[in-house]
Amino acid sequence: MSGAMTLDGLRAAFEAGEIDTVLVAAPDMQGRLMGKRFHAAHFLDSGWRETHCCNYLLATDMEMYTVPGYRSTSWEAGYGDYTMVPDLATLRRVPWLPGTALVLCDLQDHHTHADVPISPRAILKRQVARARALGYVPMAATELEFFVFDNSYEDLRDRGVNDLRPVSGYNEDYHIFQTTKEEPLMRALRNGLFGAGVPVENTKGEAEAGQEEINIRYADMLETADFHVITKQATKEIAHSLGKSVTFMAKYDHTRAGSSSHVHQSLWTLDGAPAFLEPGAEYGMSPLMRQFMAGQLAHAREITAFLAPYVNSYKRFCVGMFAPTKAVWSLDNRTAGFRVCGEGSKALRVECRIGGADLNPYLACAALLAAGLAGIEQGLELEPEMRGDMYGAAGAREIPRTLREAADLLEGSAMLRAALGDDVVDHYTRAARWEVEEHDRVVTDWERARLFERG
Repeated sequence: MSGAMTLDGLRAAFEAGEIDTVLVAAPDMQGRLMGKRFHAAHFLDSGWRETHCCNYLLATDMEMYTVPGYRSTSWEAGYGDYTMVPDLATLRRVPWLPGTALVLCDLQDHHTHADVPISPRAILKRQVARARALGYVPMAATELEFFVFDNSYEDLRDRGVNDLRPVSGYNEDYHIFQTTKEEPLMRALRNGLFGAGVPVENTKGEAEAGQEEINIRYADMLETADFHVITKQATKEIAHSLGKSVTFMAKYDHTRAGSSSHVHQSLWTLDGAPAFLEPGAEYGMSPLMRQFMAGQLAHAREITAFLAPYVNSYKRFCVGMFAPTKAVWSLDNRTAGFRVCGEGSKALRVECRIGGADLNPYLACAALLAAGLAGIEQGLELEPEMRGDMYGAAGAREIPRTLREAADLLEGSAMLRAALGDDVVDHYTRAARWEVEEHDRVVTDWERARLFERG
């Protein structure tokens, strides 16, 4: 991978005429990249130190509407600035955009220059630091699923989204022939990410018509979240360049399978040993791993709003389509919310299967890590493994069924308030409640079709 760059490397590429534009971007509440395009000359002169953005970027919804009720900023406060500070360790080429490099930024207070507590990257960085203070390096990978359509984004904008044409007509899970037809997009995506320094492992057809999955190599948890947002950006931009569209909605059609973002996690020691592994123990699981999982299970319902952040997210949790409905654990069992993988090997890890492709990876990883560390700090005992078909497991811990329920659980979480801070919990509870409020007031196509004539 040749994509990672130093500032000196960028300067050399600029002088050679290879790069003229630098994308300076920070992840927002929804996990989107927001920022500016710098001329490379100005970035090299002074832009690499800092630039500024309106602080409403952490207080808007998907439509960029200025949502009322946030303490961090408002019309009354005048919507001032945040400072965007490039993290030069993330500087990289963007092969799918001509002459372009990208750097991710941390958002800081314009006056104090402290990290903005509610910014997604800062939230995850604090939990990673907490793990390191205990002597562990949190590692992770996010599997990312999405649907590909022959419609262009412009076509869908002009004609509406009711005539979606998936790129395939049948379930293409592991299907080589069908995915061969999709190679103009997927090959460009793999090679583009590799050229950007993102360690892509593979792509594959997923368990629905037109559905793909991309897998990025296991890495430090913060780096994994960075890879995740870059991968989503690349997928959309490359699809657009080929006249196609993609969606990362958790459930774009109630008759189709949903799209997930399973989060694989483990802790390693500071000197590089797998802290979850204890040879000879059941499944090779160390006491530390058992405590970590116990914390995630104990707080699974409280953290769901960070794994499933929209009303639509909860439509993915249905029986028989590989999305879990129970927050329990099991060995290599895809019906459980938490699956133990890599039994007895250094790859031993826990896979959280609750999250959808619509999650913000910084928030999801931070919440999962906070819950796991709480389990370690409190010495929690892991509940017994459940086996068989979890869909029919009576009395098992349920994943919240609606965002309204998940928001209430988030707001009342003493663990998250202690780990993330009251400001963070209140901010993202407000975000969840706003999504519910907007959904409650909008008349849907389903309502018109059901009630227009017969109601």
